[in-house]
Amino acid sequence: MEVAAAAAPAPAPAPANPAQQPPGVLMKDLPGMPGTPSGLALRVTQLLLAAVSLAAMSSTSDFASVSAFCYIVAAAILQCVWSLSVAMVDIYALLVKRCLRNRRLVTFFAIGDMITVTVTFSGACAAAGITVLIDDDLSICSMNHCPSFMTSVAMAFMCSFSLSPSFILNLWAVASSRILA
Repeated sequence: MEVAAAAAPAPAPAPANPAQQPPGVLMKDLPGMPGTPSGLALRVTQLLLAAVSLAAMSSTSDFASVSAFCYIVAAAILQCVWSLSVAMVDIYALLVKRCLRNRRLVTFFAIGDMITVTVTFSGACAAAGITVLIDDDLSICSMNHCPSFMTSVAMAFMCSFSLSPSFILNLWAVASSRILA
């Protein structure tokens, strides 16, 4: 009885400069990285959540009387501007089919994400504390716009949670020499 030998696949061509590529599998486009469709989806989600938070808080007439509410409005504005800016860069990169694996650019994105996630999360925490004070401790929610405050706080928390994957992926890409060119 004859056993048929399977032909081995042809070896991959060697890179021009072997020192440029590390051995093993080289993952270049991780989901959520800048310049990928999932990265754009994360930025659009962050933009929408921050915009809803901003709209809910600024729809009330008395948010300006509490500094924590002014802070969450400022944080939501910063988040909207940042997410819109990075989303436009992502759209450009997707349209012209360019990668955004430049170490300086990804470092800039990681630092920007770190700043905005910190500001958004701290604004949400501060506003949540005031909202709990008004609703549970003082029981004067009927005289205030508690549903709008609660909606704004919830959207700000969700925005900061949706910003965390972007920050972690960008930080990991900066720390890893295998991803960035």
